[in-house]
Amino acid sequence: MISISDKNWIEKKVNKNLVDKIKQDYNLSEIISKLIVSRNFDIEEITNIDKDPDIKNIFKNTFDFNHSSDLLIDSINKNEKICVLGDYDVDGTAATSLLVKYFKHINQPYFYYIPDREKDGYGATKKLFQKLIINKPKLIIMVDCGSTSNKAIDFLNENNIKSIIIDHHEISKPYPKSNSIINPKKNSGYMKYNYLCATTLTYFFLDILLKKKKSSFKLSNFLIYVLLATVCDVMPLRKINRIIAKDVIKKFNIKESLAFKILLDQIGINRKITIDDLGYLLGPIINSGGRLGFSNYGIELLTSTDPKIVKNKSIELIKLNNKRKKIEKIILNEINFEKIKKENKNVIIYYKPNLNEGLIGIIAARLKDHFNKPAIVITNSKNILKGSARSTTNYNIGTLIKLLIDKKIIENGGGHNMAAGFVIKKENVEVLNNFIQKDYLKTNKDFKFFNEYDFAISSLAINNKFMEVINKIGPFGNGNRSPLFLIENLKIIKSKLLKNKHISAILKPGKGSSIKSICFNCADTQIAQYLLHYKKQINIIAEIKENYWNNKKFVQLIIKDITLIAN
Repeated sequence: MISISDKNWIEKKVNKNLVDKIKQDYNLSEIISKLIVSRNFDIEEITNIDKDPDIKNIFKNTFDFNHSSDLLIDSINKNEKICVLGDYDVDGTAATSLLVKYFKHINQPYFYYIPDREKDGYGATKKLFQKLIINKPKLIIMVDCGSTSNKAIDFLNENNIKSIIIDHHEISKPYPKSNSIINPKKNSGYMKYNYLCATTLTYFFLDILLKKKKSSFKLSNFLIYVLLATVCDVMPLRKINRIIAKDVIKKFNIKESLAFKILLDQIGINRKITIDDLGYLLGPIINSGGRLGFSNYGIELLTSTDPKIVKNKSIELIKLNNKRKKIEKIILNEINFEKIKKENKNVIIYYKPNLNEGLIGIIAARLKDHFNKPAIVITNSKNILKGSARSTTNYNIGTLIKLLIDKKIIENGGGHNMAAGFVIKKENVEVLNNFIQKDYLKTNKDFKFFNEYDFAISSLAINNKFMEVINKIGPFGNGNRSPLFLIENLKIIKSKLLKNKHISAILKPGKGSSIKSICFNCADTQIAQYLLHYKKQINIIAEIKENYWNNKKFVQLIIKDITLIAN
């Protein structure tokens, strides 16, 4: 079934016998059973669908967590000055904030540092540590960075400075000679948790430490930071991440978090937050400081107890995010999408000098979303080239970065399955392109790409009760995407353009009530033209979500594509 967007849509095929078995064994509906099979839920995940399992002690007997917590306890007991070095994205910001909150609580001598993208580059480097040790820390804790910083750690050891690394990026032997490294990808007995971001790892590390110290610090009050980082770092909302997401969305009270309350007040939201709010609204605002040269703003927002400071940082970050949107729009308008389409490469590699370095990751994400292909954006940065990559589920970009370093095609870099950053010499860009295109084909030689929806359903099925059924396996996000449905024979009875970006439409089925719908960021697409002007019946591919307006809940379709009905 070819859509107006020139996509080939098919219904996702699953093992019918397995669906029937899950229905029978777990007393679940047909639709939930099919979604479980299509997402490859394991037995533990299926068992926990209707439960709230206790995950607090999962790392209780794990050496890296215990050794790291003992090292930190020793520094605390000696009242040593501690430095926290975090990455400049949301994960690094949130992980740093958890540690800062705790150190403030116990009046520990500490300072933190978030690198400036242009001045400091990425992560833990010898050059950066030469600057930081002037403040005479006895222990440096690296969060969301450090896994490939061998030379930098050697420098700390030479200066008798202890170090702990808490990270989730790819790591290779020989490991940095840090005093302790928490990273599931080390394969030290907890590799099955390699889907956790640095903030989640930091949370569990602190949980173990707090139990040992018998501390009164209420770590659970900041579980929202873990979910924020998980969503913004595009970690899969599966297993532990799904349990955390479910718990936070259900229990989180905005009024109990100064940072979130004031930030949401500034953008005019007074309701329960959703996963989409974290990923598309709050995350980009908190991230904007790191993108545009104000790396500390996110930490100050998330850690301050002074309402005036929190309000000031909220306002400043919102301004920076609006500035980021304007720059992003200018960059996207200059990209020749038609040319990229005609080139038809399996991995998009876009090079342009003098792009804003803080935005190349976002541009890579936009290209990835537009073409549904892995995308890499490269730009000049102080006489070197920096690249940022965003990938699709069928191509592990973090593994690719390791391979490129081994082949000496790039100078250095780091990442995980879905995102990465690197430094490359200009003369190697074409070598990079040729290598990646061949590697993608080799990795995906048996991969056949289709756009898949989960179910064809009647419009009469769309109601709050249906949402209750679907939400059994929510919250939805990366790795557990919101189900897609084919809904046929709908007529557009009213539509309008919103903010020059989105299309709002009311759709009327042959039978039953009309349905509210929206298509996001589609103003310049074929979909917008049909929603605004087409008079005949259509079929749509859509997500079904609950929305809130004036404290009232209603069901809304999120349109992803349109197919036409044959005459």
